[in-house]
Amino acid sequence: MTKEYTVSDIKVMEGLEAVRMRPGMYIGSTGQRGLHHMLWEIVDNAVDEAANGYADRVQVTLHRDKSVTVEDNGRGIPVGIHEKLGVSGVEVVFTQLHAGGKFDNDSYSYSGGLHGVGASVVNALSEYLEAEVAANGKIYRQTFRSYADKAGKIRSGQPMGPLSEEGRTRKRGSKITFLPDKRVFETLDMSFEAIAKRLRELAYLNKSVTFALLDEREYGHKREKEYCFEGGLSDFVKHINEDKTALYAEPIHIQGSKDGIGVDIALQHNDGYTESIFSYVNNIPTTEGGTHETGFKAALTKVLNDYCRKADILKDKDPSLSGEDFREGITAVISLKMRNIQFEGQTKTRLGNTEARPAVEYVVAEQLTPFLEDLKHAELAAGIADKAIKAAHVRETARKAKNMAREKNKLENAPLVGKLSSCTGRNPQLNEMFIVEGDSAGGSAKQGRDRRFQAILPIRGKPLNVEKKRLDQVIANEEFRSIITAVGTGIGEDFDLSGLRYNKVIILADADQDGAHIRSILLTFFYRYMKELITDGHVYIGLPPLYKVQKGKDLVYAYNDVELNEASAKMGKGYTVQRYKGLGEMNPEQLWETTMNPENRSLIQVEIEDAADVEHLVTILMGDKVAPRKEYISEFANFNKVDSFESKLDAQAGGERLG
Repeated sequence: MTKEYTVSDIKVMEGLEAVRMRPGMYIGSTGQRGLHHMLWEIVDNAVDEAANGYADRVQVTLHRDKSVTVEDNGRGIPVGIHEKLGVSGVEVVFTQLHAGGKFDNDSYSYSGGLHGVGASVVNALSEYLEAEVAANGKIYRQTFRSYADKAGKIRSGQPMGPLSEEGRTRKRGSKITFLPDKRVFETLDMSFEAIAKRLRELAYLNKSVTFALLDEREYGHKREKEYCFEGGLSDFVKHINEDKTALYAEPIHIQGSKDGIGVDIALQHNDGYTESIFSYVNNIPTTEGGTHETGFKAALTKVLNDYCRKADILKDKDPSLSGEDFREGITAVISLKMRNIQFEGQTKTRLGNTEARPAVEYVVAEQLTPFLEDLKHAELAAGIADKAIKAAHVRETARKAKNMAREKNKLENAPLVGKLSSCTGRNPQLNEMFIVEGDSAGGSAKQGRDRRFQAILPIRGKPLNVEKKRLDQVIANEEFRSIITAVGTGIGEDFDLSGLRYNKVIILADADQDGAHIRSILLTFFYRYMKELITDGHVYIGLPPLYKVQKGKDLVYAYNDVELNEASAKMGKGYTVQRYKGLGEMNPEQLWETTMNPENRSLIQVEIEDAADVEHLVTILMGDKVAPRKEYISEFANFNKVDSFESKLDAQAGGERLG
């Protein structure tokens, strides 16, 4: 039975003040990320209708005038008159901060987004917004605008009149069109690719719901994408694993609920060595994990150990296998639907609700145990057990290797003698380490640095591609041993961020094809074995200039072709241009001035915005299969900038100047 959604369900907490003055507090930034955040807030409202069973289609349209429309076929925003405010529910939702149907559990069982903040924030930061609602057999419309009054003060999101009845219809749902305000945002250009990726992700998380994207911005040319996955999370796991070799054809799909918490999990092992777990709560990515991931890992370990005992794969005298053994080569997606979410962590992307863990443990144990014991799945279960046993042997070998290495000082300071040039400062929060490609560039960096807070670690040649190697092979590699020792956190299961010796770990490589490859290899290492270093914002890419433009004593460094053209135009005639082929061509003073001096250098802070997409891309670019890599590189690679894999990881693409 459909729960009615009426104006009395809307709770009002406060007005719209301060949104215009401090947009970053509500949408993160006024760049493209904040622009996309505006869209996600409206999309999230439509998704909440779908997640609660009231809609099965969400359409996003990008218009030529830079406005965007989000339409769903849900119940429609309530159009009745609010008993306390005396205006329509539509006007309340778009003009009152913290107004919506998500502050109790009557209208929505589960919700994402800003829980009622989103719609009014989007209105406040838009030049205009039009809401069209189809409900009760009628069409209703209301328009809002932001404008400067006679005193020059911006009046944000003002209704241009009351909600009006426009005619009759058989449709239902909400259609929101808004134009972000150019007085607020640095750009109004939304990314078709970024929007398509997020809609695809939402389609996986909400099976059987169609998400469509239409781009009308290019005259005479329309781009379209449409996603709908009947397999839901199983299709998601297949997508992530499509360029890996799976141990069994179909993912294991686990669904159930406990104490009002809906649990949906899909998992599939591949022949790789790393675990890839992606989790969501009410469609919100929880990139730092949390109690739901902890519950999944604990239950998976117990269920699989119990199975191995019952199947006599493990004898009474044998020790139980570790969770790490069972998770080697696993790809899993966990999706929870629950009320009253509590987020923790620096970026608020870790689930903190204690009740989530026992709910996940219960559902996994209840569903996975009979699945494994079913004779139809005997070969699959035996394959998982066999891989875990082999992983245990490798883990034991790696443990012995680490112990032996410690005893011989191989993981201590000995291999760094003559290699790492440490800094004199003893406060890790102020210190930074450059990982520099090549002895020549390393020598220049050592001479040009500020030794009070900058350390230099040169590496020779291309490091090992860790995507194709086991942990014991990674530890045996001299270059990675040096990095592990210098960073100080340990790796993998032993990773401990409190041991970090440098607040910034900066990768510095040439701006060419080889340099791009080295950056990708190092980023893959950090992603696989020190992911928290990335998620906590400690990994950076240094961008050396590509050109030196000089005319007499006037000298300008250009970091890309756009800056080169600007510098050339400013110089006029008679200038010279030097194209740097590598860091080794710069003397210490030039390297300091252009690439290492915090006052004017270019750094990209590496972040993970879409973990599942990064996982898929790491496999394509760094894995064993050649065909998908060739296809991707031929389409996207540009070695004159931080490219492909790296741009998926970074948040400040384009070389934002960071101190």
